Amino acid sequence: MTTIKDIAQAVGVSFTTVSNVIHGKTGRVSAETITRINEAIDRLGYVPNMSARSLVSSSSKVIGMISHLTSNKKESIVEDPFHSAFIGSIEKTLRENGYYLMLRTVETTSDLVNFLHNWNVDGLFCTGVFQDEFFEALTNLKIPVVLIDSYVSHPNICNVGLEDYQGGYTAARYLIDKGHQNIAFASPSIKEKGVVYERFQGYKKALEEAAIPFRRNIVFEQELDTATTIALGTTLAARNDITAVFATADILAAGIMAGLKEAGKRVPEDISVMGFDDINLCQLTCPTLTTIHQDAPLKGKLAVYFLMDKLDNKPILNKEVILPIHLVERNSVKSLLS
Repeated sequence: MTTIKDIAQAVGVSFTTVSNVIHGKTGRVSAETITRINEAIDRLGYVPNMSARSLVSSSSKVIGMISHLTSNKKESIVEDPFHSAFIGSIEKTLRENGYYLMLRTVETTSDLVNFLHNWNVDGLFCTGVFQDEFFEALTNLKIPVVLIDSYVSHPNICNVGLEDYQGGYTAARYLIDKGHQNIAFASPSIKEKGVVYERFQGYKKALEEAAIPFRRNIVFEQELDTATTIALGTTLAARNDITAVFATADILAAGIMAGLKEAGKRVPEDISVMGFDDINLCQLTCPTLTTIHQDAPLKGKLAVYFLMDKLDNKPILNKEVILPIHLVERNSVKSLLS
């Protein structure tokens, strides 16, 4: 492993001079020397020791990403392709800004406190946050916090969200316009003032506008693990009172389609299926999946930009960004209109 001493010997300068250049203290170092040191760093493959650097700086260059989304099945958040794309965008943008990402699932306030006690992070991203004790703990932290897809607010906390209500409304309205009236709603647990809740409210609004009675017995709440989503598909196949299903995540829609096929039902000939997110999987299902598009990479980038501005103490006039949705029509929905 190349050390600062190796760089100093290669360039012919002192250990202190190399250390100063690495840590940005170049006031008394000539431009020529800085260039030679940087060239030696690249040539010899020197990698800074982040643990050592954090001892001499208040910055660890590590950003935590906390998922407060809990699951009875305990599946990993990155199993969902949408979350993988979103987290990948955050990691890439942080890396471009010289930071590292630490991903952690935290269920309780005490878990959060223990995490922050054991790790010196410069800031936090948080998903799955509601108006509860956990959120109150976040508001009292001394480090920058950016929320993602959360319907809570605080003067010192930024949020990057989505037109969830509009997305639910657009999906249901599309199915209604195709002649469907018996439209099932499938989602994870519906918790008030959350992403799924907003999509559910949009779905119900579209039904109301079309004078279609809301039926609680065709609302299905369950986990997003593969076995459960496929099982829901077989359950829907046994119902003769449903012509379409709106799933609030593409991974859920894909599982439902697999279950329907397993039970001998055809999509969309026997039942139409619509998703939400527009992940790459939508183009791999058979048939391809009609869905509501959201820009996962952009959401990740904007979250990082918010955090970088907060770390640089820049004024943030608008602390919330709500990204738009739009319909992507493919082949999983059948028109019932003659």
